[in-house]
Amino acid sequence: MKYRMTVNNQTYEVEIVDLHASPAIVMVDGERFEVLPEALVVEIVKPAPKPSNNHKPVAASNGNASIRRNPNVIAAPIPGVIDSVLVKAGEVVNTGQEVCVLEAMKMKNIIRASRAGRIEDIKISAGQQVKHHDVLMTFETEVAL
Repeated sequence: MKYRMTVNNQTYEVEIVDLHASPAIVMVDGERFEVLPEALVVEIVKPAPKPSNNHKPVAASNGNASIRRNPNVIAAPIPGVIDSVLVKAGEVVNTGQEVCVLEAMKMKNIIRASRAGRIEDIKISAGQQVKHHDVLMTFETEVAL
């Protein structure tokens, strides 16, 4: 099933590849997402981007697509409003742990930690509007001894 959806005056092509899979597989403008419906809460898990030989990664900065490649950053996968922040700076989290809830299009999206580590800085608060790729929080940089 293919749909055209407009959010904040931006139009997306959305294709539901397999609604019966768990998680459901959805393509948004050619990018694959896995969606888990849980008690009216939609969770979007974004796969790691494929490495490109054409571009060097650049340092993460707010609004930059390279943020997605930085393992020390949790970035907004979609634009929306922060519903709640579930962790605090200094807290140790596990891979996949819920760190915040982002509301978009009247749906609550659980944002999970992309890796285990200690949260260094929380850049958001409940009620705050965020854009796609805005930095939500950062991990402490691991130092190899």
